[in-house]
Amino acid sequence: MIAAVVLAAGLARRMGRQKLLLQLQGKPVVRWAVERIIPHVEDVVVVTGADDAAIRQALSDLQVRFAVNPRPQDGQGTSIAVGVGALKPWTRAAMIALGDQPRIPDAVVRALLEAFQRAGKPIAAPAYRGVQGTPVVFSSEVFAELRALGGDRGARAVVAARPERVELVAIDSAMPPDVDTPEDYAKLHVQ
Repeated sequence: MIAAVVLAAGLARRMGRQKLLLQLQGKPVVRWAVERIIPHVEDVVVVTGADDAAIRQALSDLQVRFAVNPRPQDGQGTSIAVGVGALKPWTRAAMIALGDQPRIPDAVVRALLEAFQRAGKPIAAPAYRGVQGTPVVFSSEVFAELRALGGDRGARAVVAARPERVELVAIDSAMPPDVDTPEDYAKLHVQ
């Protein structure tokens, strides 16, 4: 089974308010992000934090499961660890995606999953015009490393630790924007 872990526990310090619940064309930002992933995987775990109830409400009619990070202030790595820890034991791979990245193209998700299946490497990561980005697919053989994460670097350390086990997927476009600041949010409305 291929699953996804969608990170939705951040504190949104640079935004100054809960960015995942901001409306974008009639839906919360986090809902856009989750809806982009659902059709491509068999299980979705959304990792929440302090805004657990509101995030659950925003996604209430979607087929997702939730895992709560009790210490989101300790950084994205802790959310990845919580999400991977909530995966079903028979999960073969998981795509780690950001809840504040609402415009991931279907073609990128498909290309990553196809590259993961084809290459036989434990990690498939996108390279947007040469810049490594998100989401990233990890096989179960890397899950122990992901469950051990802490701090704010996310899974970058796992990807960088052994480059020979990473299949980079060339994407001929800029990385889809995430929503970190009011300016980022304003730009999404004009795209």
